[in-house]
Amino acid sequence: MLDIGWSELLVIGVVALIVVGPKDLPVMFKTLGRFTARARGMAREFQRAMDQAANDLGIKDVAKDLNASSSGINALKDAADKFEKWDPRRAATTAAKSAVAGAATAAVTPAATAEPAPVADPSPAAEAQQDPKAQA
Repeated sequence: MLDIGWSELLVIGVVALIVVGPKDLPVMFKTLGRFTARARGMAREFQRAMDQAANDLGIKDVAKDLNASSSGINALKDAADKFEKWDPRRAATTAAKSAVAGAATAAVTPAATAEPAPVADPSPAAEAQQDPKAQA
């Protein structure tokens, strides 16, 4: 409410002590306290009266409706922000890089994993294993 620090309060107290005098200072502070209490009470009563008038007029319901409709506006604003930040060049570059990387791995994969063709073993034991009639 009031931006008064301890140093300002000390200066005010010293000035009040000099101007009013030590004899009348407690009476002055008591009167100041009563005045402050009355001012706060009046402010509270005014706030209650304004709240009651707002309730009677239905302003709180209108405020709730406005807040509910503003959520749709916020979603639209978020979508617009995302669209403004979207960079089609970056998206195309990322897609192109992934396509090139995928093609490169597909081209390298069959050659690297291809099994070598079996080599024929010319030994007679290998021929006997392959021909079941030769074993009988």
